[in-house]
Amino acid sequence: MLDFMGGSIRFSIRPTVSSMAALTLIALGLSAGPGTAHAAESDAIGEVDTVFKLIGPDHKIVVDAYDDPAVQGVTCYVSRAKTGGVKGALGLAEDKSEASIACRAVGPISIPKPLPRKEEVFSERRSLIFKRLRVVRMVDPKRNTLIYLTYSDRVIEGSPQNSVTAVPVDHGTPIPVK
Repeated sequence: MLDFMGGSIRFSIRPTVSSMAALTLIALGLSAGPGTAHAAESDAIGEVDTVFKLIGPDHKIVVDAYDDPAVQGVTCYVSRAKTGGVKGALGLAEDKSEASIACRAVGPISIPKPLPRKEEVFSERRSLIFKRLRVVRMVDPKRNTLIYLTYSDRVIEGSPQNSVTAVPVDHGTPIPVK
C-alpha cells in the first residue's frame, strides 16, 4: 500500500505466464555461465564515450584484444558498442550489433596443429541471454592467409552487419589444414 497526498493506493503484482517464462529464460541464461568453450579472455585496450548518460555509465565504444588460441603470434583487436545507462550498468541492455575487427601478426606466427577450414575462435555474450558476438577464423590455403570474420547473432534473428580482416602468413610456413 502507498500513501499518496493523504490518500492511499492499494495494488498487487501478479505474475503472468509470459513474465514467468521470461524470468525462467533469464535464470537459465544466468545459470549457464558467462560463455561457451569458445569464450575467450580479452585484454581491454581502451574505450571512448559516445553518449553522455546522467544516470549510469555513458554509452561507449570499447576496444579489446584477443590472442588466437590456435595460432601463436596473431592478435585480433575488436571494437564494439557498449550500452550504458541504468540498463547497461545492471547488465540488462542489449548492445548494438556493430563491431569491427583488425587482426595482426604481433610476433612470429606458429601453428602447432592443423586448423579446420572454418572455426569459431572467440565468442562473447552481448545481451543477457539471446545475443552473441562471434569471431570465426577461416583458412585460405591457396593464398596462405588466415581470414577473421566478426558478426553478431541472436537466437531468433541475426544481423548481417559484419567485419572481416586477413593475416597473410609467410609462404615459407604453409598453414596446416585439417
